[in-house]
Amino acid sequence: MISRHGERYPTSNAGDRMLTLLQRIKDSKITLKGDLEFVNDWQYFSLEPSAEHDQLTNTGPYAGTLSSFAAGTRLRTRYLPLLTSIPNSQTTNFWASDCNRVIETARYFATGFFGLDWNSTSAKLHVIPETPDLGADTLTPGDTCLKYREDLMTGHDYGLIQLTKFRSTYLPAISARFQAQNPGIQFTNGELYSMQEMCGFEILVRGSSPWCDIFNHDDWLNFEYARDVIHYYRAGPGNRFGPAMGWLWLNATANLLSKGPDAGKLFFSFVHDGDIIPMLAALDFFHSKERLPVSHRPKIRQWRTSQVVPMNGRTIFERLKCNRASKEKLMDQEKTPKHYVRINVNDGIVPFPHCTSGPGSSCPLEDFLAIVQRRGREIGDFRKICGLGDDAPARIEFLHQ
Repeated sequence: MISRHGERYPTSNAGDRMLTLLQRIKDSKITLKGDLEFVNDWQYFSLEPSAEHDQLTNTGPYAGTLSSFAAGTRLRTRYLPLLTSIPNSQTTNFWASDCNRVIETARYFATGFFGLDWNSTSAKLHVIPETPDLGADTLTPGDTCLKYREDLMTGHDYGLIQLTKFRSTYLPAISARFQAQNPGIQFTNGELYSMQEMCGFEILVRGSSPWCDIFNHDDWLNFEYARDVIHYYRAGPGNRFGPAMGWLWLNATANLLSKGPDAGKLFFSFVHDGDIIPMLAALDFFHSKERLPVSHRPKIRQWRTSQVVPMNGRTIFERLKCNRASKEKLMDQEKTPKHYVRINVNDGIVPFPHCTSGPGSSCPLEDFLAIVQRRGREIGDFRKICGLGDDAPARIEFLHQ
């Protein structure tokens, strides 16, 4: 399993933009009217922004602490036979990138999955640094891929460039709507986008938000697509570095699946959305012939960020062993055990593209392994693509029990 951290407060950068907007409104000394009238008395959803930004939320029905624990409990229910088959003397290793909200997610998940005393009995959490010196031996390849960080046009910042283009297609109309109600102040595209973000983040803290009501249904469809655009081009299928970064964890996991239970029965990795999206790009899981446009919102598209990497979103690779009658022995009903790979995205089984001949739309293990290796050849070497030396680690080495 690879999982995003649980629900959180805004990052420091996003939160600072929200606070700057609120301060500008206050400094204008304008009494807002119409849709924005509530802002006159509204209070920011964090009492200590410097301490809470970037961290898991811990209040309300959608608290990140709660959802992480609940995720562990749900997966304990689903995989209890695997868990109980592990000898009591054996410790299960699991991993988190070195970010507080990711580490806390892993800990709350482990409490739900292994039990309250997991740290002293059944499991061990390994924290992998988010530093640029690890090469390919990392959970966060966006931090180690040198060219991805340095290329300001087609690297990490490409997502923001494309997002800015798309935002200009729908936010000016919203600005005009608010300005008609409040002629004394005009909001920029960035400020309006922050307002849309505050809707979601306030819900995660308080359970509801008046910011949600000032935008119509089409505004929210555009916001959803804006999130698709930034991630698609930041580290996903639309970024030239994305698949190379994602193939590292995918390849390491494929190797574990090929070895089966001898390698271990449970593997959990906790990371950021920007680390899961490249893996899906490497797998070519949500393939589309056309890139996402930034001039308009298409009615039909394969890539939807909200369905793939919501906060606490996860992708699970399940190795199945099924007794299936072989074609040569159908007459005498003899059975031949075969192995398959099934992909579970956010608690739903998603058929693997062009490989669904197994039970429950699963993919025969040997076919899955062949697809991963073929994708590796198509994508190319991580170190070469990222501008790293031959002395840099070439693969993930820490994923083992």
